[in-house]
Amino acid sequence: MKAGTWVSPADGTVVSHAEVIARASRSRVVLLGEQHDRADNHRWQMHVAAGLLAHRADMVMGFEMFPARLTPVLMEWSRGELSESGFLEHSEWQEVWRFAPELYMPLFRFCRDHAIPMIGLNCRRDLVSEVGKEGWDAIPERLREGLTPSRPATPAYRQYLFDITGGLRPGRAAQSADDPAFDRFVRAQQTWDRAFACRIADVAQQPDAPLVVGIIGRGHLEFGHGTPFQLTDLGIGEFMTLLPQDAAAPVVPNVAEAVCYMAGQSVSGPT
Repeated sequence: MKAGTWVSPADGTVVSHAEVIARASRSRVVLLGEQHDRADNHRWQMHVAAGLLAHRADMVMGFEMFPARLTPVLMEWSRGELSESGFLEHSEWQEVWRFAPELYMPLFRFCRDHAIPMIGLNCRRDLVSEVGKEGWDAIPERLREGLTPSRPATPAYRQYLFDITGGLRPGRAAQSADDPAFDRFVRAQQTWDRAFACRIADVAQQPDAPLVVGIIGRGHLEFGHGTPFQLTDLGIGEFMTLLPQDAAAPVVPNVAEAVCYMAGQSVSGPT
């Protein structure tokens, strides 16, 4: 399939770029998936965001890479008030994400160049591990970062997570998706899913809300599980999930609302 071709995984039909972008621009939320270490995925996200901006001047971009507490720093960057080195320092890049910054800088520069507000979608790492270990109810209110409890995972989502991990986690192994030994991992994953959804909903539910574009790992988005499932629970039903698609890989039915073919195989940025 030619690079740049969009396909609907619902039925395998080819959809025009203009149609996908126009439809997405009419949504309340657009979720752009990625494989974190792939530069081509991030270039694709920037190109899609540029298309959306042509339809919607009122846009906010949310990033999994940053916890919400760093949103003031992201806003400073978007307003052009920080140098690139200052942005990476004050956003604690090496502590909160650690992937090569060159992978993401085109996206960040795009937001700065167009004065697009940026927000952090993530939560503190300790919250994820604490919920995984103890459960949501064990977390004191003051430590929940304003998040609400996740809607419980469906059997299909548990199976999805089991299939991509094999059920193997450090120090323990689950025999099936239903194994209680897998609960801890599922709870932790859902904490991220819910955090991203809550941060997005906080913006999307405002009066005269802008279009919210979420930059999120595809494992939190595929098949309507993860963050899309939690967005629906929060009352945000008008969203689209768009994913990059490797040329050599088959399109999996219903993995997203639309997928876009990449020019080649895995292309990572500097290490």
